Amino acid sequence: MEKSLKSIATNYGLYLGALLALLTVVSYAVNLELLTNMWYGIFILIAIIALGIVSIVKIKQAQNGYISFKDAFTAYFITVLIGLVISTLVSYLLFNFIDTDAAVVLKEKTIEKTIQMMENFHAPAEGIAEAVEKIESQNQFAIGSILKGLAGYLVFFSIIGLIVAAAMKKSNPDTE
Repeated sequence: MEKSLKSIATNYGLYLGALLALLTVVSYAVNLELLTNMWYGIFILIAIIALGIVSIVKIKQAQNGYISFKDAFTAYFITVLIGLVISTLVSYLLFNFIDTDAAVVLKEKTIEKTIQMMENFHAPAEGIAEAVEKIESQNQFAIGSILKGLAGYLVFFSIIGLIVAAAMKKSNPDTE
């Protein structure tokens, strides 16, 4: 069963990684501004959570409808980890080696979106200037920034994974 859990979660992690990489490459090719769009980000968030849940459901089916909290969380985490690592690697290669100019354009678009959002929330001019300065001073595609972002995403999705695992666990009465 343990091998089944890991192989199913790994497969769904690869599916998630392929989906996220495909979305990144298509967005890059069609319109780079899509990568800064809030709805695109929400879609990515939903896709990650959905594939994590599907992974748990498939493992639960493979275990005759039962899954422990630990197995549910492990399945979710492995799926999300593999998917995010693949996506992060694709973004790193794309914006650091394939098209470094796109990284500059993406930074400009991010600054524009940040200013627009902060103005909509009536942020003070000093706050907007500070946020813009911070974005300009960072290389969001440097290895350190990418790894820090990956760690942050893993923490965020792990919290969601704990909630999902708690909701989906089902103990086998024969083993208790």
